[in-house]
Amino acid sequence: MTTPPSSPAARPRVLVTGASIAGPALAWGLAKSGFDVVLLERSAEPRETGQNIDVRGLGREILTRMGVEEAVLANLTGEDGTRFVDESGRPYAVFPREEGQDGPTAEVEILRGRLAGILADVVPADVERRFGDFVVGAEQDATGVDATFDSGAEERFDLFLVAEGRSSRTRRLLFADETELRDFGVSITYGTIDRRPGDVDSWDWFTAARGRVASVRPDNLGTIRACMSFESEPMGFEGLPVEAQLQLLRERFRGAGWQTERILDGFDARPDEFYTQRMEQVVMSTWSRGRIALVGDAAWGSGPTGMGTTLSLVGAHILVGELAANPDRPAHAFARYERQMRRYADSAQGLPRGGAKLMHPSSGAGVKAIQTMHRVTASRPVRKFFQANLLTSEKHVPVLAEYPQLRA
Repeated sequence: MTTPPSSPAARPRVLVTGASIAGPALAWGLAKSGFDVVLLERSAEPRETGQNIDVRGLGREILTRMGVEEAVLANLTGEDGTRFVDESGRPYAVFPREEGQDGPTAEVEILRGRLAGILADVVPADVERRFGDFVVGAEQDATGVDATFDSGAEERFDLFLVAEGRSSRTRRLLFADETELRDFGVSITYGTIDRRPGDVDSWDWFTAARGRVASVRPDNLGTIRACMSFESEPMGFEGLPVEAQLQLLRERFRGAGWQTERILDGFDARPDEFYTQRMEQVVMSTWSRGRIALVGDAAWGSGPTGMGTTLSLVGAHILVGELAANPDRPAHAFARYERQMRRYADSAQGLPRGGAKLMHPSSGAGVKAIQTMHRVTASRPVRKFFQANLLTSEKHVPVLAEYPQLRA
């Protein structure tokens, strides 16, 4: 049975789907701004796994406003820089972690699951949290949104905010005509492996011929986070069972060298922490329609650029601030949110269509060429220019309004 619409005296009721980064940030701000919030996560319980993520530039200001920066800084991974290594493990180009600089290794590197937990901890107690369900349909009119859930429940909300990941099911359901997925011809796999006594605290990156890349980086839990990616046309790899994915990956990386066999064995040992993604960008013509809006990777997912977490935090903050300032005019609030975020988010999608394949050379000559590029960009005269202009970083940064209610 559909619940009745909110009365004029009631607090506006908002459904937020996705409880990773943008979702808790939305729930925190909405609750502080006088909204009645339901935070829905498809997983049966909070997701505590995931890889290293960065918070850069304006994202640091959002952490401060939410009162969580101290907790975040106490939970960093300890990564002290990025090294490009050859087949023997010898580093040939090094980008050290530098105070006040966000290079390949940002000042703030934290595990996704840990940041999600920190944000969840500050969500007010009056936010209703639900797990193990998801939206299968939504119809809206001038005053609200009727949502239908996989559980069979039907409820009415004043607003519906989608804060899901890059492969958002809700976006595919409700905004298919407004969405383009740009495929970059690369499949990426992630997992956790055991740490060994000889491991270092840098992000070590190895490039092999035949379009193969592997990397390992430290965490603060006594393990190592690993990634393997390879050039390929879309072939359904991401939809295969984990066992089949691991077998195909082992075949693809046979003979690659460096630590690839160790990484593959580690993935086999922890299949529950292994997952895959297609390198692609989400490009939407609009982020809202009526009383429904998207934020974070669901709206502008740009692949592994280093800016995803920052954009999610900033986007959630601006969206809540504008809704709080315009509670009776959601379309106006959504328009103001998109106007402030659009160029900022677009700038993080600056990877050219051939850029991902360039990083995955097919030949030995291509490997040597990219190694030369790494050496040049890591040299002191070039490094700062590279980090400021060529590495994905903040551009077209919005000027944050004060939003006085959005303070810890």
